[in-house]
Amino acid sequence: MLQINYIRQHADLVKTKLSKKHFADLGLVDQVIALDEQLRKLKNETESLQSAVNAASKEIGVLMAKKELEAAEAKKLEVAQHKTSLQQLNQQLADTEKRLLDDIIKLPNLPNDDVPDGKTPAENVVVRTGGEMPTLYDGATPHWDLIKKYDLVDFETGVKLTGSGFPLYKGKGAKLQRALIQYFLDFNTTAGYTEYLPPLMVNEATAYGTGQLPDKEGQMYHVTEDKFYLIPTAEVPVTNIYRDEIVKETDLPIKMTAYTPCFRREAGSFGSDVRGLNRVHQFDKIEIVQLVHPETSYSTLDEMVAHVEKLLQSLELPYRILRLCGGDMSFASAITYDFEVFSAAQQKWLEVSSVSNFEAFQTNRMKIRLKDASGKTQLLHSLNGSSLALPRIVAGLLENKQTAEGIVLPKVLHSYFGAAIIM
Repeated sequence: MLQINYIRQHADLVKTKLSKKHFADLGLVDQVIALDEQLRKLKNETESLQSAVNAASKEIGVLMAKKELEAAEAKKLEVAQHKTSLQQLNQQLADTEKRLLDDIIKLPNLPNDDVPDGKTPAENVVVRTGGEMPTLYDGATPHWDLIKKYDLVDFETGVKLTGSGFPLYKGKGAKLQRALIQYFLDFNTTAGYTEYLPPLMVNEATAYGTGQLPDKEGQMYHVTEDKFYLIPTAEVPVTNIYRDEIVKETDLPIKMTAYTPCFRREAGSFGSDVRGLNRVHQFDKIEIVQLVHPETSYSTLDEMVAHVEKLLQSLELPYRILRLCGGDMSFASAITYDFEVFSAAQQKWLEVSSVSNFEAFQTNRMKIRLKDASGKTQLLHSLNGSSLALPRIVAGLLENKQTAEGIVLPKVLHSYFGAAIIM
């Protein structure tokens, strides 16, 4: 959530930055400022009236002590009238506060100055590429054919058990999932991230805190009777661990990692993009999250990008890093880097990770604050990244590492999987 003081002091700049994200309702900025002015006026009137009530109440005591009963009764009537007005003002104050909050949470985060102009994924900027493009043997096929050949995933039974987009991993396919999950967690904890195993359902306050509500409710599975949501990513519960807390400067940076299944409705997805493991409704992902001092969040962003890049390099996959343009960024992000691996059999790039700096947008919603050595309190900055999402990593490994003898796994997975090749 944007901070009202910043909006009020930099209204034109806020509109310019929101335009970079192609936010349509710029008039909402003026509406927020008008409501804030109204709110501040009501607060002043309320405080003045409360002061008058307090002063009159003291005066009643003085008048009673002097036996000036008629004057005391008149003053009591005055206090009663003030209290009625005060009650009305307090209701107006509460209503205006709610209207202001309802409007301000509709404003997305402001993009960083380094975010490129653009509206569509085609306008994202390639920062760098890495890894070697494989030369596939003549019998190479897409991963959905390899899955059948080596009996790794049963999509049909997944449909029977739940529905389309809920794969059933089996045999070596399940073992590969487990190997990747353990390797990714070990890679992250070795880098200083503390491992968590969070709940897979969250309440509305938690989903609101990271910006999923009210922006992405249509993408989440909703347990209506309990008002819980199945998590779309571990970012949601993990970042909220510190909601409504004040941390010490000496506790920073706070580095967290978690493995969870993730659930996304992906409404409207169709065509070749959803074949095999390209896009599913339930998938496994390992997340990294950091809460840091505002002065270090962009150096932390660079560190997290480098961390994910090293992880992809260890998997021996061809990849590229994109800086997303304003129109392709998420509601809550200030800047995002996407990682994609090249699918040699499909001849396309597949997104496997996003690393984002949210600055104070999420922490303002969650009231995650820092108390520095001087006793000053300020909002922390939050960052998160996929490290990594498994379905497209598996697709990339199967397609890029296929040979006539089998799927040759990268060396880092041999000990986790218990073999060098899937046959």
